[in-house]
Amino acid sequence: MQFSKRISCFFQIVSILVLIFLCLDCQAIDSTHHHQYHFVVTEAPFTRLCSTKNILTVNGKFPGPTLLVHRGDTIFVMVHNKARHNITIHWHGVHQPRNPWSDGPEYITQCPIQPGGKFNQKIFFSTEEGTIWWHAHSDWSRATVHGAIVVFPKLGTAYPFPKPHKEVPIILGEWWKKDLIEVLEGLLKTGGEPNASDALTINGQPGDLYECSKSETFKLHVAPNQTYLLRIVNAALNTIFFFSIAKHNLTVVGSDGSYTKPLTTDYIAISPGQTMDALLFTNQNSSCLYYMAARAYSSGTNVSFDNTTATALLQYQRNEVVPSQSPLLLTSLPDYNDTKSAFKFITRVRSLADTDHQINVPLNITTKLVSTVSINTFPCPENCSCEGPNGTRLVASMNNISFVQPSVPILDAYYHHINGVFENDFPRFPPLLFDFTSDYLPLELELPKRGTKVRILDYGSTVEVVFQGTNLVSGIDHPMHLHGYSFFVVGYGFGNFNEERDKLGYNLVDPPLLNTVIVPKNGWTTVRFKATNPGVWFMHCHLERHLTWGMDTVFIVKNGKHPQSKLLPPPSDMPPC
Repeated sequence: MQFSKRISCFFQIVSILVLIFLCLDCQAIDSTHHHQYHFVVTEAPFTRLCSTKNILTVNGKFPGPTLLVHRGDTIFVMVHNKARHNITIHWHGVHQPRNPWSDGPEYITQCPIQPGGKFNQKIFFSTEEGTIWWHAHSDWSRATVHGAIVVFPKLGTAYPFPKPHKEVPIILGEWWKKDLIEVLEGLLKTGGEPNASDALTINGQPGDLYECSKSETFKLHVAPNQTYLLRIVNAALNTIFFFSIAKHNLTVVGSDGSYTKPLTTDYIAISPGQTMDALLFTNQNSSCLYYMAARAYSSGTNVSFDNTTATALLQYQRNEVVPSQSPLLLTSLPDYNDTKSAFKFITRVRSLADTDHQINVPLNITTKLVSTVSINTFPCPENCSCEGPNGTRLVASMNNISFVQPSVPILDAYYHHINGVFENDFPRFPPLLFDFTSDYLPLELELPKRGTKVRILDYGSTVEVVFQGTNLVSGIDHPMHLHGYSFFVVGYGFGNFNEERDKLGYNLVDPPLLNTVIVPKNGWTTVRFKATNPGVWFMHCHLERHLTWGMDTVFIVKNGKHPQSKLLPPPSDMPPC
């Protein structure tokens, strides 16, 4: 009897020690395993390019703090606005099942958080795994109000690739010497293009090639013969990037919170809104320094862009002192307008689609939508001077509708049955049919209509959306983002979409599962998803100037029949208008 008690006591002690070990291991993986965060939005002075200005920050950081969670977690983020301007925060790539109330786009799902206000946002993580991100979704404040979200696998499970030695966020962005409010106001006032950024950045720093920047260049210190997981986020407002590391390959293993088949490449192309997980193996000469570099991919004709190059340094750790004059090896990147290289990379990305990461591509489509994505113009108002083509104002549209932001959130209007806020007749097909990608198009085709139009989807419907680029005003690539969902990208092409011909080339076996996808210049992209997340979900171009001009719409997914397929009620602390 005494022996049995001792054995029982022994196993209790072992169990306690195991629990302690597991908790310590959790903290090692995720030092913020508690599920309450506090974001304080304030202005703070930052110096770049020889000058100092105040920028909006979260907790005084630029880029902002990285959130660490596990798949399936629920967290609360108390957002406290101590700045002078309204703010909202969007959790980009988080599906938020049945909970658009905390999704964040201004006047789509909520009123902005006013100066002095708070909003305790509840964030449901579901099937996302990998790198996603958060950012402001009001005006152009996401230029500095953004940060990464790392979604680890569920406890007890592992990555579908060897565990890396270390994980490092790499956040690509832009920097303006001017205040961003001035840049936005200039865009709205003149009707022309916005001022291009003065610098591109890697982890908030422009790098060696800019004035007054060399000493602050971001440095990644690595050990030889190790594998590092780079969690890459394109947080730029208006720039698609090429990115590479001198003499090193990257192996892409994930994108937009979903695993991909390993893809080894010497460069990546990544659009605003997109994220990528890439493995870096440190197998080069440790006596050298290596540049990381990011520069624009811009396909538009007569479209201004920042043609500078951001750099960071990869430096090997050595036992001996590294000479101050170590060879610095440059990286090569595709040319700014190298569409072939951009789409050679983009179209090689595939879902992992193995036994442990199965995918379910919708095959029987019940709802088909085709939408043009276009740059347009409006006539200049009387007694005004406009800087668009031929003295017009630049705008943008989907299916010839330039979206007008309402003054009452669409989610409020839908949930509370408020009339007059939106119209539910966003066109299923282009209302004007023409040779969308012709080099010469009549000027009268440039004029869109204004409206706050949405498309209502039945719960459970299987949806196919074809985005058709046009050459109106200037053909250019468009990174299209859908809130609340990831979608399968089943096809890309150039020219005018032809269903009979082009659907034969669809990838229905292992298409990438993304939340942001590039529509090629004068081309098309087809995506599919199943509408099983009820709510109000924003669809828009993630080039901020195009969003400002009206290249957006809203999908409203109706409730299903069962309680677990119905929209949740609003929280009690929704910000007032």
